[in-house]
Amino acid sequence: MGKVWIEKIFDDPEIYVLRVDDGKIRYFEAVWEIPEGITYNAYLLKLPKATVLVDGWKSDYSEEFLKTLSKLVDPAEITHVIVHHTEPDHSGTLPKVLEANGYRAKILCSAFAKKLLENFYDITENVNVVSDGERVNLSGKTFRFLMVPWLHWPDTMVTYLEEDGVLLGCDVGGGYSMPNALDDSSDSVVREYLPFVTKYVVTVIGHYRKYILENLEKLKSLPIKAILPGHGLVWRRSPEILLRHYLEVAQGKVEEGKVLVLYDSMYGFVEKLMDEVLKRLDGFGMKPVVFKFSDSERSFVSDVLSHVPSSQALIFGVSTYEAHLHPVVEHAVRLIAEKASYEKPVLVFSVHGWAGVAEKVMGEILGKTHLKVVEFVEVRGGKTEEAKIGEAIEKLLKTLGR
Repeated sequence: MGKVWIEKIFDDPEIYVLRVDDGKIRYFEAVWEIPEGITYNAYLLKLPKATVLVDGWKSDYSEEFLKTLSKLVDPAEITHVIVHHTEPDHSGTLPKVLEANGYRAKILCSAFAKKLLENFYDITENVNVVSDGERVNLSGKTFRFLMVPWLHWPDTMVTYLEEDGVLLGCDVGGGYSMPNALDDSSDSVVREYLPFVTKYVVTVIGHYRKYILENLEKLKSLPIKAILPGHGLVWRRSPEILLRHYLEVAQGKVEEGKVLVLYDSMYGFVEKLMDEVLKRLDGFGMKPVVFKFSDSERSFVSDVLSHVPSSQALIFGVSTYEAHLHPVVEHAVRLIAEKASYEKPVLVFSVHGWAGVAEKVMGEILGKTHLKVVEFVEVRGGKTEEAKIGEAIEKLLKTLGR
């Protein structure tokens, strides 16, 4: 069982965070490598005439959630449950909560979430659909519901407490890892945490990147004083830092000189070629971030993706494998194409023994994205082809205006 946190984070309205640290998880959504773990955050609002539970935890922690919740309130006293997003890492504890509540609480959710609650848990009783912009007054507080579809499911909404400027965001505002603090009051904690926000945004919401921009525009008019997300830190000191970070990741704001380099090497031929590439990049003052798949090491694809937004360019080194691309690199490239299709220039270097295929296959994959291949360089076996490498890198740098 991971560490459980319970803390009152606001006095008026009286809001508590209930957080559990999931250090057992290794692959979020059974895809993304997250050795750093993740938290699940729920919130309880104790108002004079209403008790409102906001979201929940993963079902693995149902019993612990009920114990934690019961330290703050008798579950039977909960009057409303807000379900922002039905993905089971946030809704998994809901069946047990409703059972302990006697099914008295009103569930507030989007129309799409209502369908999913029935599909997932056969929950149909007392489910109340709210519409975009709808305001509900609970015990003198105005809860304004805003639909933010595709962040990252079609059911997703957020809740804004109008009198207090508090945004309850669920996945909106989330990040990976288990920070050693509850909120953003420490600059060092924020610095350590933000890279995990980048990784989360790209891997979880990256496919719907344009909706991040659209929905942030929708939220921009709100005077937000705090953000309470479903994962990671609570932002009650500087929520603008989180919003700006989300925007920069969605836009693909680059770090000057940063180049993402990804390659496989089965027997050292590609590595020999890429060593020459890296030497040339260093010579031009570039800052390569290198990920490698070999017989002795393997990078995490989730980490690769997290560096795409801030890179000025991408460089791939690929082996030919059974008349195709090396399968591990192909998998990584396809995920980049799916989750991180930014307008960035690309170089592709490939090694083959008897027939080259990289230009054809990589062209097919990247041709459907915003990533633009500047040059393909294919070489045979252990040859390095320094002249071709130099020409390709100079062409790339010219594209970058360097």
